[in-house]
Amino acid sequence: MSLDFPFKQHSLCALFCILSGLGLSKWSVANNTASAADLNKAPSAVPQGMLSLEGMYHPTKKLSFETVPLTQLSWDKQDRLIESQTKDGITQLFVINPDNWEKQILPLDGNLLGILKTAAIDDKQALKIAEKLAPQISPQISVYLFNYQNDIWLLDLKNQLARALTSTPEVAEDEALLSPDFKSVAYLKGNDLYVTDLASSQETRLTSGGSETVFNGRLDWVYQEEVYGRGSFRAFYWSPDSQRIAFLSLDETKVPLYTLAGEHAQPLKTNLTRYPKAGDPNPLAKLGVVDLQARLSWVADPYPGQESLIVQVGWTPDGKLLSAWQDRVQTWLDLRINTHNNESKLILRESSPAWTERLPLPHFLKDGSFIWESDRTGHRHLYRYLNDQGKFTLQAAVTEGDWDVRHVYGIDQNKGKVYFSANAHNPIGVDLYATNLQGGNPQRLSSEGGAHKVRWNASFTHYLDSWSGLRQTPKQALFSDNGALLKLVDDQGTPENMRGLKLATLKQQQIKARDAHLLESLLFLPPDFDPSKKYPVYQHLYAGPMAPQVIDRWTSNLWHHFLAQQGYIVWILDNRSASNKGVVSAWPIHKKLGQLELQDQLDGLEWLRSQGWADMQRIALNGWSYGGYFTSYAMTHSQAWKIGLAGAPVTDFRLYDSIYTERYMGLPKDNATGYDQGSVLKAAKDLSGKLLIMHGTMDDNVHPQNSIMLIDALIKNGKDYELQLYPNSDHSVRGDWETWSLQKAKWNFIKNNL
Repeated sequence: MSLDFPFKQHSLCALFCILSGLGLSKWSVANNTASAADLNKAPSAVPQGMLSLEGMYHPTKKLSFETVPLTQLSWDKQDRLIESQTKDGITQLFVINPDNWEKQILPLDGNLLGILKTAAIDDKQALKIAEKLAPQISPQISVYLFNYQNDIWLLDLKNQLARALTSTPEVAEDEALLSPDFKSVAYLKGNDLYVTDLASSQETRLTSGGSETVFNGRLDWVYQEEVYGRGSFRAFYWSPDSQRIAFLSLDETKVPLYTLAGEHAQPLKTNLTRYPKAGDPNPLAKLGVVDLQARLSWVADPYPGQESLIVQVGWTPDGKLLSAWQDRVQTWLDLRINTHNNESKLILRESSPAWTERLPLPHFLKDGSFIWESDRTGHRHLYRYLNDQGKFTLQAAVTEGDWDVRHVYGIDQNKGKVYFSANAHNPIGVDLYATNLQGGNPQRLSSEGGAHKVRWNASFTHYLDSWSGLRQTPKQALFSDNGALLKLVDDQGTPENMRGLKLATLKQQQIKARDAHLLESLLFLPPDFDPSKKYPVYQHLYAGPMAPQVIDRWTSNLWHHFLAQQGYIVWILDNRSASNKGVVSAWPIHKKLGQLELQDQLDGLEWLRSQGWADMQRIALNGWSYGGYFTSYAMTHSQAWKIGLAGAPVTDFRLYDSIYTERYMGLPKDNATGYDQGSVLKAAKDLSGKLLIMHGTMDDNVHPQNSIMLIDALIKNGKDYELQLYPNSDHSVRGDWETWSLQKAKWNFIKNNL
C-alpha cells in the first residue's frame, strides 16, 4: 500500500484516508442517546456553523469541501509556459508570456472528443477517453496512446485521427509505452512483451514463455506493491536510442496461492493471488534485454545461489544498462552497470545497521559523473561520484546535515547547481533548495511554509511552485531561479462550503519523549475549548515506518473538525519511526515492530496528561492498515486506551507479505522472538477496552485472515469485539454507500463507548 505524501513511501503506508467530510453536530459527548433515525436528518437541520455526518458522507446529500482546482500549467521543451484548458472534451493550449501574462493560443486542434467520435468510438467511452487524455496534451507531442475494447489505440493530433494499433479484442493488451523517438509502442499481451511499429502497424512478439506464473515485462503482486510502487505493473524500460528494451522476468511458480472466496456474489467471485508471506518463497527475478527484432539476452546473475531482489532498472544517457539489487532481507543495495557479454560490474554498495531503502537511480552529468542519493548517514543526502573511464569514485558529499533530501528536481550544469526539495527548515514540510555541485550551504528558495511541489523549465531559469500548509489553502505561483515571486497565479482560499463553519483550533507542537527525542504532534481543539474542563480524546495514527501523519499541508477533510465540534480533542502523534526525519529515526525498530512505537505513543499520552484538560480515562485510538495493526497491538499490550478502531489490521507479521515484513523484521526463522513480541494474536488474552474491527472481504493486501484469526483468538480467550465487514471491498473501503456505512459505524462506536 502507498500514501500520497511528499515523502518516501512504503507499502504498508496505505493509510485508509477516512478523514474526509463533515460530521454530526447534534450530539455532544454528554449525549450519547442519538438513534439511528437521527443520522438521516437533513443537513438543513444542523445549527449554523456546525458539521453533520450526513453532509459529509451520505451518498446523495453530501457536500463538497474541496478547493478549486489549480490552473493547469506546464513547461514545454522550448521553455515556453503552457496553460491547458479542457471543456466538453475540447482541449486548448495557450502560450503564456511570463512578463505580462498575455496568452496566445497554440495552433493545435485539441478537439479530442470529435476525433474519437470520428473513429466510431462510442460517445460515452469517447468522453471518458478524452477526459483521461486531456491532462497529457503537450505542444511538442502529437501522438498519444489509449485503450479501447481491449486494444491499444493511437491518437494522432497532427493528422487528426484515432486508429487501432492492435486488433485482438479477445486478448487484452496493457501497459503500453511509446518509445523515446515516438516510432514504436511496447506493451504486454498476457505475460509477454510485444512491440508495434507506428508507421506500418506491424506487431512483433519480443518474448515467449509468459504464463500464469512467469511474467515477462510485468510485475507480480508483491514486486508491484512493495518494490516498484502500486498503480503500474509495467516492468520494461526503453533504451534512450529506442532500439532495445530492458525488462524483468518474474517466475512465481513456487509462491503460495492465497484465496479470497468472493462470497459477496453467487456464483462466487473468487480471487486467487500468488502472495508470499514472511518466510515464503519469493518470485525469482532475472533481467533481460531484447531488441526490436526479438533478439534476447539475459544479464548474468551477479549473486548465484543467493536470494536477491532487482529493485531498479534503467539506462545511462549513453545507453548502458543500470540495475540495483538487494539481498532478500534488504540489508544492502548494489548499483550495477552492464559491461560486455551480459556481465555487470559493481559501481557502489549501500548498507546499514538495520535495512537499506530502495534508492533512486543516479542523476548523470555530461562528463559521465553522477549525483547519487544515499541514506548512509541515516539521513538522505546527495553525493558526487566521478567517472574515470568507467571507474566510479566518490568525490564528496553535496549536501549534509540532520535533515533529508526529498526529491531531486534537476541539475543545471551551466551554473553548477542542484535543485532539490528537503525538510531542512521545517521537519513536517517540504521546501525548495539550490546548492552547488561542489557542496556548501544550500539556499532555501521557497519562502512560505508548507509542502511545496515544483516544476522547473528545461533551462532552470523559472519554476512553478504549488504549495499549501496546515492553515493555508493551495497556492500556485511563478518564480525566477533565485526564488523571486513573478506572478501569483492561484490562491484558492477557503472552499465555499467551509466558510462560516466553526472549525477546530489547530495546534502543532513538538513534545519530548522519555529520552528527549522530539516527537511531532497535532491537536484539534473544540471551537469553544475551555482549558479548565476535561475532554475525551480521539487519537488517530498510522505509526508505520517513514509514514508521517503530522504534515504541513492543507486538507479539506473535516472528520477531525467534526469530532472537535462534538467536544472531543483530536490528537495525532508521529512516533519517531513514523516521522520520516531520516531513516536513522526508524532503524531502532528493526526486528521489533510494535514495541518502540508503543513507547513513544505512551510518552505522548503522558504529555497529554500533563496539560490538565485531557480525560485520560476516555481515550480512543484509530488506525487503518499499519495503523490498524498498531491500534490492535496497543489495545493488547497496554491499558492506556479505552476503545480502539482497527481497520484492516495485520495481527501477526507472519501473515503479511515477505518483502515489506522482512525489510523490518528479518526472516521468521531468524527472529521468532521479535515476531512473537510484535504479535497481536499471541496477546489476544490481554485485550483491554473495547475493539471495533473493520475489514474488506476482498482485501488482497492485508488479508481478512488477519482479522478472522484475531477474532478466533479473542473468542477463545473470552474477549468481546465488534466487527464491520465490507463485501467486495479491498484494502480501502470505496464506494459512496460503503463509506457512509463505515463512517456511521465509527461514529456510533465512538459516542456509545467513549
